[in-house]
Amino acid sequence: MDIRWLTPQWPAPPAVCALSTQRRGGVSAAPYESLNLGDHVGDVPAAVAENRRRLKVAADLPAEPRWLAQVHGIRVADLDAGGSTAAADACHTRQPGRVCAILTADCLPVLFAAESGEEVAAAHAGWRGLGGGVIEATVRALAVDPRTLLVWLGPAIGPRHFEIGPEVRDELLRADGGAEAAFTPNARGRFMADLEALARRRLARLGIERIYGGGECTHSYSDRYFSHRRDGQTGRQATLIWLKGAANR
Repeated sequence: MDIRWLTPQWPAPPAVCALSTQRRGGVSAAPYESLNLGDHVGDVPAAVAENRRRLKVAADLPAEPRWLAQVHGIRVADLDAGGSTAAADACHTRQPGRVCAILTADCLPVLFAAESGEEVAAAHAGWRGLGGGVIEATVRALAVDPRTLLVWLGPAIGPRHFEIGPEVRDELLRADGGAEAAFTPNARGRFMADLEALARRRLARLGIERIYGGGECTHSYSDRYFSHRRDGQTGRQATLIWLKGAANR
């Protein structure tokens, strides 16, 4: 199994483990080739199950990730409360061994870790989620001072490839009136948007200063990442975060 992933380069506590998958090493056929981890995109269910099994083995995950039914909203699932993960675009846990998971194919995955090493979270931040406040909702769900959080931004579509209409820009500016610099007009009367810059602004407004990662464009690297904007029907990569058990710290 030639499964590859990014390991966040951030000063997270030793108890925190995280990774963001790339697209090779699975069994899915085109257009989902090959490590598609999304079970909602039309891929053969048995292939997705095998891909998830391979990831669990290769990464030595402590449990099956808690896959969310993402809807581009702002609901945050508490994985410790035993509630539903349906219609959730973020999740958090204080329990070692529970794996938070976000699926993306251009949207921005955002990981959170408390500096105490006692709580972690993951959020799915596309333009709808950012505009709706998924980052703020995730931070509210965490039982820590936002200033004590560390954040890592995973692979997402970059500003050279993320074109939006003026109506989307207007909606995002209504949510953050000072974000004009995150939008560059193009020759088609539309705008190129910088998801990462928008997320960094949201995080900074919450008092979060330790922000890492970013700069990895899913659209630019077809050999590494799935990209919905580039390919249309395609697979999904996963960004995971979890806490080690006390015996493993």
